[in-house]
Amino acid sequence: MSDSGTDLTGTKVMVIDDSKTIRRTAETLLKKAGCSVVTATDGFEALSKITDNQPDIIFIDIMMPRLDGYQTCALIKRNQNYKSTPVILLTSKDGLFDRARGRIVGSDQYLTKPFTKEELLGAIKEYVKK
Repeated sequence: MSDSGTDLTGTKVMVIDDSKTIRRTAETLLKKAGCSVVTATDGFEALSKITDNQPDIIFIDIMMPRLDGYQTCALIKRNQNYKSTPVILLTSKDGLFDRARGRIVGSDQYLTKPFTKEELLGAIKEYVKK
């Protein structure tokens, strides 16, 4: 699959992760594909930014301080305005339990870190470009 097929111009993506490295990596990859990117360091910051930015898709790290990825996802999916917004959980451990729990809170997909550019863009193509 060549990069020429990956034009995601105008897609608004939110990346929520307490790791600066992950946020920066994702932001760089996404901007190259034409996405506009909003980042947040935790669930609380994310929830205020979602209202302002209305993202098309949201990537959330599971392991975060204060409000973890499951809780953040559940709050997003409980909100009438955002329950149809795709939420992709990011995790460093690829456990069955995590996947099941992710489905329970309404996440649409699950990516294991470190994710590849293909996985990141593939998820956006799958859920946003209908």
